[in-house]
Amino acid sequence: MEIYFELINDAEGIRKVYDALIGEEFLGFDTETTELDPYEGNIRLVQLSNGRSTFVVDLKPFAEKGDLRTAPELALLREILNAPKPIKIAHNAKFDAKWVRHHLGVDVNGLFDTLLASQLIAAGDQDRRHNLAEVANFFLGIEVDKTEQVSDWSAPELSTAQIQYAAKDAVIMIGLREKIVERLRQDELIRVAKLEFDSVAPLAAMELNGFYLDAGRWREQLEKVKKEQTRIAAELQQMLSAGVAQASLFGVAEINLDSQQQVMDALVNLGVPVPASTRGWQLEPLALEYPVIAKLLEYRGVAKSISSFGENILEFIKPQTGRLHSDFRQIGAPTGRFSSSKPNIQQIPHEEAYRRCFRAPDGRKLVIADYSQIELRILAEFSGDENFIEAFKSGADFHTITAAQVFGVAPENVSSEQRSFAKRLNFGVVYGIGASRFALMTGLSQKQAEDTMRRYFSTYRGLDAWLRDAARRVVNEKTARTASGRLLKFRFDDQDRSAVGAAQRNAKNFPIQGTSADILKRALCLLHKAIDGTSARLVNIVHDEIILECDAAEAEESCRKLEKAMCDAAEEYVKKVPVKVDAHVADEWTK
Repeated sequence: MEIYFELINDAEGIRKVYDALIGEEFLGFDTETTELDPYEGNIRLVQLSNGRSTFVVDLKPFAEKGDLRTAPELALLREILNAPKPIKIAHNAKFDAKWVRHHLGVDVNGLFDTLLASQLIAAGDQDRRHNLAEVANFFLGIEVDKTEQVSDWSAPELSTAQIQYAAKDAVIMIGLREKIVERLRQDELIRVAKLEFDSVAPLAAMELNGFYLDAGRWREQLEKVKKEQTRIAAELQQMLSAGVAQASLFGVAEINLDSQQQVMDALVNLGVPVPASTRGWQLEPLALEYPVIAKLLEYRGVAKSISSFGENILEFIKPQTGRLHSDFRQIGAPTGRFSSSKPNIQQIPHEEAYRRCFRAPDGRKLVIADYSQIELRILAEFSGDENFIEAFKSGADFHTITAAQVFGVAPENVSSEQRSFAKRLNFGVVYGIGASRFALMTGLSQKQAEDTMRRYFSTYRGLDAWLRDAARRVVNEKTARTASGRLLKFRFDDQDRSAVGAAQRNAKNFPIQGTSADILKRALCLLHKAIDGTSARLVNIVHDEIILECDAAEAEESCRKLEKAMCDAAEEYVKKVPVKVDAHVADEWTK
């Protein structure tokens, strides 16, 4: 399609853009950049369109005069981008928001992200693709040529084809939003869409801020783990050698410890009743009875630490900042949970030896807060079970109370083993486990597991009813929702019993884990506003945990703001059950 646009490259043109667009309700918005990383390139173009008038602002002439963040000629452009109105419609808005924040010095407020909206509408359909070409084709039935996307945006003079391409992406946004809004309303996704759109600015800021990793400490830890792996491998080889039919010339069998088949054969020969699969959770119940299994699990844990969290993570430290700048996917799972990569700093091991490597630079502090048992509190809220709710209201240890009720003993007489069983059951219920899985997790017999679960659900009858209803509803409606209205559509064969069972388990878990994700995102939105203008910076999130970095002098105040934002966010969704946030100030990322 033919696009009519104006190329803007001076202060007079910026005034024209402002006068023409500031009163609009919606604007198509896009940027073109010389690199994919804001720390490694420049922002070249900013495109804005109301569908009738389209402007392509070339920032190169302004950048040649000085810093774009303070250039007086760009003040009106920064104002348009920073203002809550007009709503800026963008595809993958986080990308553009990062470049604008870093190079122009302002947050892009009032966002409508067609990528996030498309993901919400897909409702868990893994076959759908969400790049702009696919989304435009799906909703508008048009073909978008992305050939110029990889062209040279640093050239002194851009070609007409490049500028046409840039303008077209902004124009498309207007019609695309209209079609998408129809579907959002139809699928009752307006509330969750707003939540996702509001989360873009905090997420963009967090990725730009980065998380400081002490490389020296990390290498020290890695050396310790390598030595530990060598020791454990030797011990495991010794223990498994008796289960290998043919020993080596030296009398000790050599097997590949990373070969599941070789390890399994040796275990069988040793008389260990290994299950068909040697996944960790299936082996754990055997670890108490068979020391070789305990040693195997120990070896696997160390091996995974080295492969996932070894020297390679240091390659991601950006020279310009000395920090890790992980790439977060805002809807990293159908539940709405974030995922991260390059590197995955959400999966850093909980051990203090690893976490202490992430620290505050000199003169700064970390403020760390996480929700206490938030998924169980959400489950209590949804189920309305009076005993479940009262257990949280009492303020006592929830797992101890559950153990006391299930095993029929006074809370003060609950053993550590009984509490452990109750804890595993409490969290297992969130994921829809049955008696067979609980037996494997705990080492109980099938009958003991069934009896324990029967006592559990007789204690929490409202919870039992809610879980049964969730399982029944997914068979009839094939949908589930979170508190914000986030939708998951299930696709399974009604005649396939295993598929139906998997859907029923997911239908129990999705509203709980998804609402937890809703709450965290709402907390980020509230926090982003609360710390604006202070030294506090968001540096990481891990499902139910938020980490800030701030000047030491502002640490206590930042801690209060973080705790308040998290509590206020949770209380928008969880009203009958008290919410608890554990927050503290530290020098390192430790409990």
